[in-house]
Amino acid sequence: MDFTFDEVQDDIRALAGKILGEQVTRERLKELEGGTERMERAAWDALATANLLGVALPESVGGSGYGIMELCVVLQEVGRHVVPVPLLATVAMTAMPIARFGTAEQQQRLLAPVVAGQSVLTAGLEEAFASDPLTPATTAKADGNGGWVLNGEKVAVPWAPLADRILVNASTGDGAVGLFLVDPHGSGVTLERAEATNREPQGVLTLASAPVEAADVIGDPTAGTEMIEWVYRNALAGLCATAVGVMEEAVRITAEYISEREQFGRPLATFQGATLRLADAYIDAQATSVATWSAIWRLAAGKPADDELAIAKYWVADGGHRVAHAAQHLHGGMGVDLDYPIHRYLLWAKTLELTLGAGMPQLLRIGASIAAGTPAHAEAS
Repeated sequence: MDFTFDEVQDDIRALAGKILGEQVTRERLKELEGGTERMERAAWDALATANLLGVALPESVGGSGYGIMELCVVLQEVGRHVVPVPLLATVAMTAMPIARFGTAEQQQRLLAPVVAGQSVLTAGLEEAFASDPLTPATTAKADGNGGWVLNGEKVAVPWAPLADRILVNASTGDGAVGLFLVDPHGSGVTLERAEATNREPQGVLTLASAPVEAADVIGDPTAGTEMIEWVYRNALAGLCATAVGVMEEAVRITAEYISEREQFGRPLATFQGATLRLADAYIDAQATSVATWSAIWRLAAGKPADDELAIAKYWVADGGHRVAHAAQHLHGGMGVDLDYPIHRYLLWAKTLELTLGAGMPQLLRIGASIAAGTPAHAEAS
């Protein structure tokens, strides 16, 4: 196994870091947090101009034709700079599945605007009372004319208030499940605005006999298990890569702070208790990084990666919690100053910890895989 970045990936990372570092200052983030949209449009447009929104999308729609590894390199930089853009939701969770399983017409209609930075997409995979995306409580019934009628509720839908389409998983009967594209402004659809811990705009999507035309059905709606597993893997991979950026930068900011902040005439870094706590945070961040890139490498190589992704997400939840709290505590009173950046890393870490299942659900997935004596799911494709 070798998940060292190649030259292309290093170039993508450097370009993304340069763009986001120039576009998103602390002052700009504070300005966005006081507004209503919360999306950094200038950074989104700059990513589109550099074709980084299309880095993992097909050349036929204007993308670069790379894959999940290259997208995750960009997402790590999004996390490092805590940039409020819907890259994870739009590309990893929605556009890539459309590129993989959608028709040529769907790809041209939905993905070309994404590459150009003109469209936001998202996915509603989470429900209040159903934790497994393969067995959603949301239902879909055929209308007899090639379309489907959806009923149910999705919670914590990322960037839903700005989305043009929302990818929804729904049970289609007899244990089958499908993927459907819902118009958030369509008939039978209600979208209630919500907000995540890190101030990301989200939505509660209620579907009450909401019609979905045949043109907005992804793949075979009666045989969607493989598709939904694929979506979930991509979503976990992108989320974990984002978290790695958040954790690494939180450690860097804190190391810089305790090296400069003096107490009793000495830098805080000279006090063993402070140094050891930050050393533990560094170890957690590095362990999360290794687990994450190992899982993403396997996913990109077409190898089974379900267990590895669960391990990585466990580290994001458990290790990320420790890193964020250590960084916050080591800053003392500065940690609660909203003019200082470290609080954003705590908020992002907490959001990422709980999204798509916190630590315990991941341990249960790993335990079930061990008990079965085989990988949790079939080989990634």
